[in-house]
This record gives sequence, structure tokens and C-alpha cells, in this order.
Amino acid sequence: MNEALEKIRQEALGRLQEARDEAALEEINVSILGRSGALTEILRGMGKLGKEERAILGQAANAVKKELEGEMERRKEEIGQRMQALRFEKEALDVTEPGKRGRPLGRLHPMTQTYREIRDALIGMGFSTFEGPEVEYDDYNFTKLNLPKDHPARDMQDTFYISERVVLRTHTSPCQVRALLNLEPPYRLVIPGRVFRVDEVDASHSPVFMQMEGFIVDKDLTLADLKGTLLTFIHTVFGEDVKMRFRPSYFPFTEPSAEVDVSCTICGGKGCRACKGTGWLEILGCGVCNPHIIENCGLDPKVWKGLAFGLGVDRITSLKYGITDIRLEYENDARFLSQF
Repeated sequence: MNEALEKIRQEALGRLQEARDEAALEEINVSILGRSGALTEILRGMGKLGKEERAILGQAANAVKKELEGEMERRKEEIGQRMQALRFEKEALDVTEPGKRGRPLGRLHPMTQTYREIRDALIGMGFSTFEGPEVEYDDYNFTKLNLPKDHPARDMQDTFYISERVVLRTHTSPCQVRALLNLEPPYRLVIPGRVFRVDEVDASHSPVFMQMEGFIVDKDLTLADLKGTLLTFIHTVFGEDVKMRFRPSYFPFTEPSAEVDVSCTICGGKGCRACKGTGWLEILGCGVCNPHIIENCGLDPKVWKGLAFGLGVDRITSLKYGITDIRLEYENDARFLSQF
């Protein structure tokens, strides 16, 4: 048995030296020291020996077991250090090595480009940016804007209600109320922001979209001032060759009210698919603020007048870039955005 024990010892030490990973060490541990291992089998056979022989063999077997366990731990630590060194070497970066390819560059979203162009055009005309909350009081979104509870014009806008008194704003016009209540006139404001309406998503509708609104409060304002402001704005954004026309319309916040068209930027007014053969494209609504709104916010409508105009940033973006489906502007497909 001493010869068998020595043979197991020599064989195990040799295999431990040849092991190159932890899986090989585990295999040696199971085959030598495991429940069915070679050394364990010898220890089980000691019961057939005499008392003196059993004591001598037991002492020798325990010494071999202790030696092999110690060697196994040493080899495990060596292999672990070697594997860590290889991993560090593999993960090392040469910071002086030139790049193999350029990093892809992002681009401004087309709606962001359009928004900035509109904003900068108005700021160049003396406007200042003014913003308000997207979750708004019903009183600011409707009532103070000349839309009491029973007003039929409320049906023009399907509204998301948070509670009886709080809504997701359906337009940026509540900022007119906030400005009238908190700012000292005269002023010119450009009001950007997201608005929300209960709408089915299709090529021309979205429940979430972006508006921009111009709001002027001063003394002795007239519709002629509004027309001159919009003509300058349109020439700045669309070019000097673009023509403008007013069409009578209705908005509960303004009186008189108008829709504003520009000559088609695609066909130059000759008629095409984009303008449906008319040569004109509708871009915004506008008007002189209803005196009730001025009065509702604590100012004298006989002294102070207001002019307002609003447009959809997504619509202007579609007209400028020939985008036929509004969903493309909100889905953020990288293939679409890379074209701008």
C-alpha cells in the first residue's frame, strides 16, 4: 500500500505541474481526493489492516493528502495570476495608436433646426423667449382665454384631463395669460413648447406636437402691425421671394382672426402636389387679442392691445423639407435623421 500511495503522490504532483487552468485542477482534485478518488480508495481499504499497519499507513496517507492539497492551492494561485495577466494584456489599450475609423457624428433634428430658425428670426425682431408648464390649469388653458365652461369652441380641442381643474395644455396660449398676469407691458414674446390633444396618430396628426406662438402687448396696436410683423418674419424664414396672404378665420382668442398662407416654397406658386395645385400653403393662424382676455388678466383693454400668432413647428418642418408624414418627425429613425 505504501508503494501505491507513493505512486498516487508522484502521479498527482506531475499532473498538477502540467495543469494550465482551473478546470484541469478541479479534474485532478476529483480523481485523487474526491469521494471516488484514488487516495480516498486507499483510505477506505485501511480497515483490512492490522492496528499498527493502519496507524502507519494512515499517517502517511494524511501527509500525502496534506501535501497534495497545499500544492493544489499553490498551483491555483499561480494559474489565477497568469490568467489575470493575460486578461490585462488582452484588454490593454495603446492610447498612442491612431484611430481605425471616425466616430459617427450626430445631427440636429430637423424640427430643432426649424425651431431655432423661427426663434432666431423673431428674436432678431425684438422678441424674447417665454415658457410655461405643460400641465396647466383649466382656468389658464380655457376660461381666461375667453372659453368658459359652456363655450362651444372647447369642442374644437379634445383635451387630456388630469383632474377637473388641471389639463395637459392643448396650445401654448396659456402662456399669454401667465405673461399678462406677471409681466409689465409692453413686451414681445416668442412662446415655444409641446402641446397635447386627444388625436389618432396618422400622417398629419399626433397627440403630442410642438407649437410656437408670438405674442405682442403694447398700446395702439392694429392689424396692420401684425401683418407687417408676419411679413418680415416670413421673408426671414422662407426668403424674400415668398408672398403672403391673409384669409379671414375664427379663433376664440382673437378678433379679428386670420389664417396666413405663403406662396408654395416648392413650386413657387405655380401649383404642385404639395400645395394641391393652389400655389399656396397655410402656415399659421393669427389675430388681434380679444379684449376680454386682456380684461380677464387685470389690464385695461382700452389702453393695452395684444397681437398673437401661432404655428406648428412640425408643419413648418414638413413644408421646408418636403416631409409627407408627420410620424417621421417623431419616431427618430436614425436613417431618416441622417438626411438632415
